[in-house]
Amino acid sequence: MKRREFVQGLSCAGLYAGLGQGSQNSGGVSPVPGSVQPGLREKFFGCIVGCHLGSSMGAPVEGWPYERIEKEYGLLDRLLPYEHYRNGWKREPGTTEDGVERQKLMITAIIEKKARVTAEDVRSVWLRDIKPESAGMVSEPFEAILLSMAKSGIPARDLGRYCDYAGLVSMARSCHPLGLINAGDPASAMEDVFEVGQLYQTSNSRGLQWAAVTAVAIAAATTPGATAESVINTVLEKCDPKVVSEVKSGLARTAECRDVRELRKTFGAIYSGTGVPYAFSYANEVVTKAVCIFRMVNGNLKQALIAGINMGRDTDCVTAVAAGISGALDGTGSVPEEWIKQVDYATGLNRYTNSQRTLRQTADGLHEAFRERLTKAKAYADRMLSA
Repeated sequence: MKRREFVQGLSCAGLYAGLGQGSQNSGGVSPVPGSVQPGLREKFFGCIVGCHLGSSMGAPVEGWPYERIEKEYGLLDRLLPYEHYRNGWKREPGTTEDGVERQKLMITAIIEKKARVTAEDVRSVWLRDIKPESAGMVSEPFEAILLSMAKSGIPARDLGRYCDYAGLVSMARSCHPLGLINAGDPASAMEDVFEVGQLYQTSNSRGLQWAAVTAVAIAAATTPGATAESVINTVLEKCDPKVVSEVKSGLARTAECRDVRELRKTFGAIYSGTGVPYAFSYANEVVTKAVCIFRMVNGNLKQALIAGINMGRDTDCVTAVAAGISGALDGTGSVPEEWIKQVDYATGLNRYTNSQRTLRQTADGLHEAFRERLTKAKAYADRMLSA
């Protein structure tokens, strides 16, 4: 493509839509007939609400087999108190966990820079905002090691080389803000996963290839006129072929599943690893399940939340991914307001968290950063098109 054509595409396709200067359905994909899509600001809010609610709703039953969830709760559909790490801290219902803490550091970097961020940008926030007392309370043991190494001054992009868990879901369940700052631009969302993800995992590792699915799906879901089908098609088009092959297999196996009970039974015959650290937290399992939940509920946020927390195994991560993608498409209209308020209340009580922003403050900060990015890009495009 010639440079002038590229600049014209930049100026007219993404920028005007993102800045509100175009029709709601100008993205070339037709929504469900009769449906009203949320605006971009509400899609940002839906994504953040979905991830944080998913984390807090799924955490009390994390690691449980689905049979135990069924026996104790039937179909779980509410926020519960819980304890992690056997540290005696009884968490208020709505309290999020380590994955959201990881995400909040990326969010802070984006809000402050008002642009896409690098591994070095996020590392700077680590060093400033992670509280010493948070170790063992809202972070995994390997994260304390990475933080110590980050203080040594080695390049931020090298830190992930020293993590033993290159295939984990660490990045895939946390990278939502990288999809949002690249709303409507899945290719750039993927680039940012491979850049920032090097804080946690080896360059181009399986963990990051799977994280790209989350960010690509969110960037696609924010596109005007997006549908669940168009989001999944973008993932299948853009992501690593080996990743796509496993996602396609999961989608095919679960094509006839009508509810979470059928879905989890189907996956129980595929993903059942035990006996190794983080056995149920590998990115391929978590993300494949999340994409299939998203397809099954057609992007409905509340239904994605309830399906995810009843899946068994890594319930908080599965739900954070499935509901984050769903919220980026659906907004929060299907979610009870009291759930959102309870997460905000619990965050206000959490003295270990690196940010006590409300869900709305978080989403609006990211949305403002995105609009600032587009404003600068539009000014550049207009200037160069006039040259």
